[in-house]
Amino acid sequence: MSCGSQFVETLKKIGYPKADELNGEDFDWLFESVEDKSFLEWFCGNVNEQHVVSEKELQDFNKLLESGKPILEGNALDEVLKTCKPLDSKNSSQGKEEEEEELKKLENEFQILQKMKNLNIHRCNKLQMMASKNSQMLQALKGKEEEALKAVKEGLGALTAANSKLNNELLSLIDGVKKLASFFTASDSEQGLGPHPVFFSQLSLDKYLSQEEQSTAALTSYTKNHFFQGMSELVESSHDENFQLGDISKQLTCDETNEVCEESREVVRLQTAYICAQHQLIQMKAKEEGMNSAIQCAENMLHSLKTKGIEKENLKARISSLNNEISTLKKHIAQINNEDLPSLLKENAQLLKVPVVKGDFDRQIARQDYYASRQDEICHHLIRQKASFELIELAYKIELRKHKDIHCQLENLVEYLKQSSNELEQRLQLMSELAQHGKPRNTIDSKDGFSRRLYQLLEGENKKQQLFKTYESLEQMAQKLKQDCVTVQDQLALSSQEQSLFLSKLDSDIDTLCDTLYCGGNQVLLSSQELTEQFHQMEVHLNELNQLIMDLLADVKAKRNFLESNKLHQMERNLYVYFFKDEEHLKEMVEKLEQQSKAKISGLED
Repeated sequence: MSCGSQFVETLKKIGYPKADELNGEDFDWLFESVEDKSFLEWFCGNVNEQHVVSEKELQDFNKLLESGKPILEGNALDEVLKTCKPLDSKNSSQGKEEEEEELKKLENEFQILQKMKNLNIHRCNKLQMMASKNSQMLQALKGKEEEALKAVKEGLGALTAANSKLNNELLSLIDGVKKLASFFTASDSEQGLGPHPVFFSQLSLDKYLSQEEQSTAALTSYTKNHFFQGMSELVESSHDENFQLGDISKQLTCDETNEVCEESREVVRLQTAYICAQHQLIQMKAKEEGMNSAIQCAENMLHSLKTKGIEKENLKARISSLNNEISTLKKHIAQINNEDLPSLLKENAQLLKVPVVKGDFDRQIARQDYYASRQDEICHHLIRQKASFELIELAYKIELRKHKDIHCQLENLVEYLKQSSNELEQRLQLMSELAQHGKPRNTIDSKDGFSRRLYQLLEGENKKQQLFKTYESLEQMAQKLKQDCVTVQDQLALSSQEQSLFLSKLDSDIDTLCDTLYCGGNQVLLSSQELTEQFHQMEVHLNELNQLIMDLLADVKAKRNFLESNKLHQMERNLYVYFFKDEEHLKEMVEKLEQQSKAKISGLED
């Protein structure tokens, strides 16, 4: 462990408050010399918690310094300690100790008896004072009793006046409530006479209902004209489940079965007629083509006969070959007529069916679109009717809920007024009973709920509750509450003054802080200019010192290299070292070198 760490650990043991914040390596430079290390060993080995002055002793010493009394130090303190008498030794006789103990016991008994005597005298005096005070209190209470009777009579008169005033105000309130209720529950004749209705329920819906009936009748006639009979019945019905529109395709399936069969038969007839017509057309075209080719062939043959003469044998051979070709062509034509032509005609007939069916489907789709558009119009109209009806119904429900809330509030208000009137009657009855009696009661009656609640409010959470609650204690608590209010107001005024002073002081401190931070400018200066200059100078010096150390190290390195290369200078350096540190060794070295030089000289001479 380093010296600085030992020093910091010793400070932690003796209880130095900021020892945890210290770093032991920062104090190593203080204990580099031998004397400082010896001091550190003595300090760490001898100093402990007993050598530290406690806070109480320090406070007592500071008080002694503040009192201005002289303090003995040095030689004066030693002389005074010499003059002090030594304490009694432990080898005092046992008899004297017993006598002193008996004397102490007797003194204690004497003090106890003296205290008992003084206590009895004090109690006797206190009882006499209480008796005289009670007699004076009885005399004073008689006068207070008369004054209290007068106060009760005056209070009763004031209460009767307040009661009459309250009754008049309640009567006026009742009249206003009756007027309000009559306004809310006006008859039908009165509602008709009024300029503006108050509630939504008072509005007449005849005009709205007539318009809805007219729109329903128009919608019914429209459906009868554009749709089937069931749609008009659906519109005429007012049930919610009948507002859903039906599917036109489903309604028309049963009616259109015969029509579909007739259309399929018509398509079959068209296909048959097309096949027959096409067959006849092909046959006629084939005959026409055959006749044209025969005529052309005959013309060619006549032309050749006219231009060239042909022999009969050649002609017969050609005729036979032509007959053979004609027979093969007839077979081929018969095959086409019997096999290929019917299948091709059937396929063409099937292709003929596509545009016909497409046209029929387009017609049906157009009709369905027409029905769907009319259904959408009817649906939108029905939705508007239902939305208006539901809006009116929602307005009625909201108004009914508001009426119920107002009714509950009025009932609660009536109950509260009844309860307050009953409490007021009980209080007045109690006051009248107290006024009828000759002597008022000091304790609060259990029927007087107002006084008891006031007493509980003023008493608060007091654990020492009295058995009997009196008007006098009620008055005392009220006075105490008044005094507390005055003291609290004084404290608030004082605290506001202190707060204003503190705020003014805080403002002045902030101004001084701003002056030090900004120094009359707009930018914050986190450090003073003097410190920055000193730090700058220190940095310059450190750079110079660093440069000197680097130069010194370079010089030392060069000298070491030079000494390592030159043994003569190395020997010279060792001699200088011996000259400053070990003179005896230097003498021995010089003598040794002299002897070696003498030996060399003698050897050269020989």
